[in-house]
Amino acid sequence: MLGVFLDTETNGLNARIHRILDLAYKIVDLSSGKLIEEYQTILAQPVDIWEKSDSESLRINGFTWEEICRGKSPESAAEQVIEIFTRHKIKRKDAVFICQNPSFDRAFFAQLIAPETQEILKWPYHWLDLASMYWALAIDRAKQNRRSLPWVTGFSKDQIASHYHLPAERKPHRAMNGVEHLLLCYEAVVGFPNANSACH
Repeated sequence: MLGVFLDTETNGLNARIHRILDLAYKIVDLSSGKLIEEYQTILAQPVDIWEKSDSESLRINGFTWEEICRGKSPESAAEQVIEIFTRHKIKRKDAVFICQNPSFDRAFFAQLIAPETQEILKWPYHWLDLASMYWALAIDRAKQNRRSLPWVTGFSKDQIASHYHLPAERKPHRAMNGVEHLLLCYEAVVGFPNANSACH
């Protein structure tokens, strides 16, 4: 089974108005933890989209208009993603997406590659989230009087990292920073059952 650890950065929170600015993912063997391939790109957007940017989102991710102007066209990025996923046989039952916030990332990813195209390509429809994984484990451990409940520790990615004595995500919030931190937290929370050593 392969995991596509994916993150996006956008110019706002509303997928009906805003657009994806930065996409990154790492394809990882979920048994061994072996890194299969990674991808990151900044996406160019037209000025009318940029002018609708939410200032708080741009403060968090630090993107500037100059960076976006130098980005790759969404059409070119979509072609690359399709090629990579096809080459590695990213298909349902053989792979899953794993994100910090899949409801957010999935909506913006669908701007890049339409859900109809994803369906034709039989891409995974399971988008799993780290917080739920941590929540379930924390509840189970609390039942055994070994750990605190998840609403006590908190369950944002940085709070999960802190619980496992891991560093916070590197700033600014860029997509590959998010993916690398997600993988670090996933390894601590879930782990790779047949891993012999660190893989990333």
